[in-house]
Amino acid sequence: MAFFNLLNKVEYACVCGLLNPLTKLYFCRHCMKLRCGFCVCHEVDSHFCSNCLENIPSSEAKIRRNRCNTCFNCPSCQHTLSVRASTATVPLTGGGEGKESPSPAAEESGNNKGATKAEPASESATPSNTPSGKQVTKKMYYLACLTCRWNSRDVGIPDQGVATGQWPEPEYPNATRFALLLEHYQSIVLHDKQERQELWRRKTPRQSKFPSLTDRTGLTVSMIRRQLGWSDVKVQLKTTPTPIKESVASDEVEELPAELFSTTVNLKTVTTLQQRLAQPAKQSTSVNQLYPQHKLLSIKRSLRCRQCDHNVIKSEYNPASIKYRIALFAAYHVPDVRLVRCDPLRVGGPEAALLLRITNPTINEMTITIMDLPTEEEEKLILEELKASIESATASVSSMTLSVPGLGKQGSLLEEPRMIERSVNGILKLPDSSFTVNQRDDSIEFDEVVQVHQDEPKFIVWRKANHVAIQLGVQPKSNVPTGEDIVVGFSLQYTYVNTVGDKSVSASKEQKRQALTTRIYLNLGKLLPSGTD
Repeated sequence: MAFFNLLNKVEYACVCGLLNPLTKLYFCRHCMKLRCGFCVCHEVDSHFCSNCLENIPSSEAKIRRNRCNTCFNCPSCQHTLSVRASTATVPLTGGGEGKESPSPAAEESGNNKGATKAEPASESATPSNTPSGKQVTKKMYYLACLTCRWNSRDVGIPDQGVATGQWPEPEYPNATRFALLLEHYQSIVLHDKQERQELWRRKTPRQSKFPSLTDRTGLTVSMIRRQLGWSDVKVQLKTTPTPIKESVASDEVEELPAELFSTTVNLKTVTTLQQRLAQPAKQSTSVNQLYPQHKLLSIKRSLRCRQCDHNVIKSEYNPASIKYRIALFAAYHVPDVRLVRCDPLRVGGPEAALLLRITNPTINEMTITIMDLPTEEEEKLILEELKASIESATASVSSMTLSVPGLGKQGSLLEEPRMIERSVNGILKLPDSSFTVNQRDDSIEFDEVVQVHQDEPKFIVWRKANHVAIQLGVQPKSNVPTGEDIVVGFSLQYTYVNTVGDKSVSASKEQKRQALTTRIYLNLGKLLPSGTD
């Protein structure tokens, strides 16, 4: 885990031109390219409560305003509130005078063993006869925070007779105004949606009344109209936006109370900024007016490649599960290059030794070639090819959408490729030949088989399992000032076995093997003056 907390000494170049460490990149097996957080589309799969782990549909979460109905947050410290139990004497309802009331100890042990102890004897007294009738001891529930000891009784919220009861909601002064604004903007959204549908109807060519000769009941036409987003009713009334009264600033402002200047301020009774922002509807200034808030829902999201529209990351639907159904992290498919050691770089000094470790994370053997970075002209040609491929893919998707609106999915926004904004001020002595890295084998650590010695190139320092350490020479350029970071880069070409393909075609592993290239930049530290340690 220490590697994730280090500085970004080694960075990989995404297709869009942004630099990121390997742990923040994804690999699309269909496009065969690296994807950063801007090159993937984020989609919400499910909503759930992180406390009770209840899975809530998206439509219901929208109605609940993305909050859980049963779980609450402490208004003082923002931790989750717990339901605690206590006993209280209440008058006996009609029709139950002939029954004997159960004792507090029997009810406490029978209903909830994990509840808190009973309140003082004044609250949980034994049933006594009053002029109005008998009184019985009943278990009541209240909300309490186990962190800051806040409870619902501090703000006057009455106890509930059921642990999962509906706690009373506070009234906000601007609730009516917010409801009117919400209705106004919902009507605007509906009006815009109807205008877009009307535009689609005009662009779509007219079809015959019965597209299928076997459609005698009209069900096929109804299904097609629903897929296109049209209504089954021929005449559809257009909605108009609901009028709303505009808010006008008033010149008259209420004067501050005189007690505000004379009364001593007790900071323990004044709410903090965090407590006020947690309750945006009221933002009370007094601690006695803080009410528990419903807990916000958490989401599980999936990441989709913006170019080929395939899933890159997709988690399990169960909220309690932390596994992934699809996990195409770049660290599982791309060689991991780590900076092991670099000799101090001095002005006018000799060539420094750079030690890199390359790890093969796949189950197939890799052939790695380290090459120079492309020149500016070559990089411009690469960008033009990428833009041409993206435009062709976008044109095909848009043509499909216009021909059959509603059936085809609209193309998402793609990150435009750009030049890599990282200048290289060091000269790297690259190896003169390619080398292989063994596949990942988890059982090789427990094998006692001695590996046969094989002739290795001179730049390979050591080899173990799927790890290879290579030594390269590096020297700063002559015009680099003292104290500036030395950055070197190279193009890493590696072989990748594509496991995604047509299952009907029995292709061999050699036919699926492809050579992929990625650019890597290393920060070797600051340039030291000559003659220093």
